[in-house]
Amino acid sequence: MTLETWDLWYPKAASTGLPFARGRLDSTSTLLVHAAPDFLSVEVRDADHHLVASGIDLERSLESPITRLDRNGDVVTREDVWPDEAHLGLPVILPGGEVGVLKAWWNATDRKEWRWQIELYNSLR
Repeated sequence: MTLETWDLWYPKAASTGLPFARGRLDSTSTLLVHAAPDFLSVEVRDADHHLVASGIDLERSLESPITRLDRNGDVVTREDVWPDEAHLGLPVILPGGEVGVLKAWWNATDRKEWRWQIELYNSLR
């Protein structure tokens, strides 16, 4: 697999925004984000640091604990979701940049509580 860097910023703070999460992971077209801010800007770079996709000022569409970022060509889009079975196995980035894999998700029907599990794995390559 080819490594990429996903760089997520909160663009509405300070003069040029503040970093939210930056993580290196195997190439993916979908990345889940935990606790994303109301606006998010995203840059995806390849192993040679070339910009391959981006999304600017992506606005929250739903109050939820998980955001789904999808890359289609050189464009990144945002959808805020309550995960279901289809999201299991997808990579998820935490604030700060640690990347894991979503292994389990449950939420109450009123969406006032949820339980989830992620798996973290690290390898020095």
